[in-house]
Amino acid sequence: MAPDPEPAAQAYFHKVAHLKGVYGIALNRPKSRNAISVQLLKLTPPAQDLECALEQASADPSIQCLIFHSSTPGCFCSGADLIERRQMTDADVHRFLADLRRVFSRIDHLAFPSICAIDGPALGGGLELALACDFRIAARNVTKISFPETRLGIIPGGGGTQRAPRLIGMTKAKELIFTGRELTAADAQELGLVDYVADHSQSAYDRALLLAAEISKSAPLALRAAKAAISRSLEFSLDDALDYERSCYEPLLKTQDRTEALDAFREKRAPVFIGK
Repeated sequence: MAPDPEPAAQAYFHKVAHLKGVYGIALNRPKSRNAISVQLLKLTPPAQDLECALEQASADPSIQCLIFHSSTPGCFCSGADLIERRQMTDADVHRFLADLRRVFSRIDHLAFPSICAIDGPALGGGLELALACDFRIAARNVTKISFPETRLGIIPGGGGTQRAPRLIGMTKAKELIFTGRELTAADAQELGLVDYVADHSQSAYDRALLLAAEISKSAPLALRAAKAAISRSLEFSLDDALDYERSCYEPLLKTQDRTEALDAFREKRAPVFIGK
């Protein structure tokens, strides 16, 4: 797994040692099953946290893939910290929701591919974090993936009511949110919330590493251009989207990695990309 963090870190950024270009952000509140607290979410120097980890990831040009996961085996994220929430004023709650939206939007808009490894319950805000990633992988033994908010008198407040319908369709999202029903990993995959379910011998993090290894064989600048083009594809008419695709494509023709790819093809070897 990932290296040990500083004790104060409720989330931390790290390099995956054996995979070039692959990094991780680990949630690190094991006693609360990674419940999303104010400190975990918001930039609070000098302690590391989710926003600080995202700052580090966004500033690193060598990243080809980022994996969100838990530092604790058998765990992912139990949602908002309800113990902390009970102590909040209305103003505190408004600030928390604004921070939640901003941080999850940053995940959604990362320039490079992202994977969420769900090795335990993904509830409420934990599922919303997963939906902000490009891919979701669940361990086979996970039994609690849900939006429980309506059973608590609220609704998903970190993008769940918007990202879920875009991913699985309006009717399925309504059923999931209206009922608060808990899904197994297999249920979530059948519904389209989860892309892969790990084998019995794997954790979700292990399976995420396999997908990340495949992604990391691609050129870093090409990955970013492809994500930009795909992510905005539904914002435009088809003709405008094709023009945007061309604008993402053309700068790649002048890169060193493009020349390296052509040389490697001619020489029948694997390309060595440098992100330039």
